[in-house]
Amino acid sequence: MADTSLVSDLDHPALANFVANIWEESIVPELIDYIAIPNQSPAFDEDWEAHGYMAQAVGLIETWCRVQAIEGLTVEVVQIEGRTPVIYMEVPATSGVDDDDNDDDCVLLYGHLDKQPEMTGWREDLGPWKPKREGDRLYGRGGADDGYAAFASLTAIRALQTFGGSHARCSILIEACEESGSFDLPYYIDRLADRIGSPSLVVCLDSGCGNYDQLWSTTSLRGLVTGTLRVDVLNEGVHSGDASGVVPSSFRILRSLLDRIEDPATGEIRCDEFHAEISQARRDQAALAAQVLGDGVSAKFPFTGGTEPVNPDRTALVLNRTMRPALSVTGVAGMPSLESAGNVLRPYTSLELSLRLPPTVNAEAASLRLKEILEANPPYGATVSFELGQPAQGWEAPALASWLGSAVDEASTHYFGAPAVYMGEGGSIPFMGMLGEKFPAAQFLITGVLGPGSNAHGPNEFLDISTGKRVTCCVAEVLGCHVARER
Repeated sequence: MADTSLVSDLDHPALANFVANIWEESIVPELIDYIAIPNQSPAFDEDWEAHGYMAQAVGLIETWCRVQAIEGLTVEVVQIEGRTPVIYMEVPATSGVDDDDNDDDCVLLYGHLDKQPEMTGWREDLGPWKPKREGDRLYGRGGADDGYAAFASLTAIRALQTFGGSHARCSILIEACEESGSFDLPYYIDRLADRIGSPSLVVCLDSGCGNYDQLWSTTSLRGLVTGTLRVDVLNEGVHSGDASGVVPSSFRILRSLLDRIEDPATGEIRCDEFHAEISQARRDQAALAAQVLGDGVSAKFPFTGGTEPVNPDRTALVLNRTMRPALSVTGVAGMPSLESAGNVLRPYTSLELSLRLPPTVNAEAASLRLKEILEANPPYGATVSFELGQPAQGWEAPALASWLGSAVDEASTHYFGAPAVYMGEGGSIPFMGMLGEKFPAAQFLITGVLGPGSNAHGPNEFLDISTGKRVTCCVAEVLGCHVARER
């Protein structure tokens, strides 16, 4: 059993106060400046390098990191030509920590600094690049997803050192391509492999929390297949009165193609290849999370009118968003606005599709299968194409080590006043799949501040500052427990 004496003597209230002061006096002002920079991920800004916003965000975070009072800290911006940069930092193990038996062992802390695009629907007084604080909420794009990660990671290390705790060697990696599927990241992992070593613990601050009342640890992440489905029936638009009933509607053909994938009445994905078995352990965790959250499982979403969730069973809803496939239409082309719509049978319709996959389904194979299903035997001989995006592999955590389970629960109790809860997340973090494959023996603490209403990727996104402070404290304590685990 791990000896937690190295962290049991921490003055938890004093550490919490120390972290809170850094957040208020240093981190929040930096995040306000960071939110104002429109550094969209390269998938949404092809000219990101020429625009210079990414460089501004990197420079802001790099400058802050370099002046932190952390023993032995090194900070470096690494950039391969033509690729988004990464910020790579190292902090040596604290004195007295004997790591001679495994010089490669370390803790890897991860986050990203690129952002999703603006999205419509922001409150009149808010905007994606218009930071605004209201109480404990800091509104604007990217603060919670997850510009705070670099600041919180270093502050956790600094707090642990300040209050006499020990930690192993820490590598901190902040990428700038995550929202585009992390397609640049493998090149940096290869380049930095010798310096990173073999982490026995990975801490990722890019995830969500079911509420703001305790620490949430993510046990799985869904995979993702995206692509543009297009149906062409004419070379140009024609009078709908003349052509309807003769020329098939591109929209109707699209509807029939989607029905190959999804039951239109229930939303259930029809194809067995896109499903995976759900273990009893994950079902039990989902049931506990549903019990803790209660109505919050669905109430966190801004339903309009009398709209209801797809299932009244809360546990089923948790499993739906974490362990089962689901299809979303995220964009459309070929349709004029309502104000510009004439009596024309349109020549084509395009839809952007997003298919979430269970954590263990092979995303690459699923993408090819989805393309095959959609393009086969097109109705009426129409021209049908499905142009695939970059698939993202899902991830499922290995069995939880007893020391980490104890550390996470104790940290949550110390700083939130309630034990931790474990739940899968519906989104994707491609880096976790890469790390899980590369370091199968590593333990993972994947957590974050994206709780009810925070609305990552959507309008009115906000960071809950109080939760950011508490998560930072929890990371500090877990780092201390990690180095004490074999003592």
